Amino acid sequence: MADIKDPENTIIMTLKDGDVVIELLPDVAPAHCERMKTLVRNGDYDNVAFHRVIDGFMAQTGDVANANMEKDYQPGRAGTGGSDMPDLPAEFSKIPHARGSIGAARSASPNSANSQFFINFKDNDFLNGQYTVYGQVISGMDHVDAIMKGEPPANPDRMIKVVVAADA
Repeated sequence: MADIKDPENTIIMTLKDGDVVIELLPDVAPAHCERMKTLVRNGDYDNVAFHRVIDGFMAQTGDVANANMEKDYQPGRAGTGGSDMPDLPAEFSKIPHARGSIGAARSASPNSANSQFFINFKDNDFLNGQYTVYGQVISGMDHVDAIMKGEPPANPDRMIKVVVAADA
């Protein structure tokens, strides 16, 4: 596993093939990082499906309202919901949407990010300055690459368990 420098700002996401370690960027996007840690600590991301996975682009997950595969799973609505917390204002930065970066998913409004996020499979520079980047995969990207593809995937993968490293 990766060398964890700041356990309070590191997320460990367990997928079917192993752990993905994500280093959050609280100096870049503090509100988005706090939101992720709150949802993780509430257990809201556990068993949530990757509902939109585009080969060569990104894997999207985090619809805590409709995509929990163990509780009220609604495959037809997965990707349309968020948490019961208010949407977040955009925290755009110069950090690029590079391979392994974590971006805040949102609707057409820049200030509509809530709980959904995506992990970039490759450098997606066309997203720079349009979506908040608030984390970076530092280990386990091979497990992300193995997530079942599809919009939606026929048999979606899920975040089995997600923890803040400081709590592990």
